[in-house]
Amino acid sequence: MTTPGELPITGNGDVVLVRQHVRTAAVNVGLSLVDQTKVVTAASELARNALVYAGGGQVRIEVVDNGVRRGLKLTFSDSGPGIPDIEQALTDGWTTGNGLGLGLSGSRRLVDEFDLESAPGEGTRITVTKWAR
Repeated sequence: MTTPGELPITGNGDVVLVRQHVRTAAVNVGLSLVDQTKVVTAASELARNALVYAGGGQVRIEVVDNGVRRGLKLTFSDSGPGIPDIEQALTDGWTTGNGLGLGLSGSRRLVDEFDLESAPGEGTRITVTKWAR
């Protein structure tokens, strides 16, 4: 299975495809089994959030190299309603849906770098990076 640069997220099947492509890319980058599991879990949560809260979006999967080590960078973006209070959205247990409120905050803990950009009416972009050890 090759890992394309961008994948659409328009349904539950796409969330499964995101997981599969991220796992393949994580193996190819040389992430440990534990780190593969972490980045796939974060990707699954973020893809599901794009689907549930924004009606869909896309993910860009990139292999990155900082000169010392390789990693996997994932950028999730959507054109949904945006997040009015990012700090609150990153608080454990806070949710606007029926979940546990651990998707964003949990994803942030699973990766090495986490950046969230969002504004009401402007959609959301979340970029995460996991570096090989």
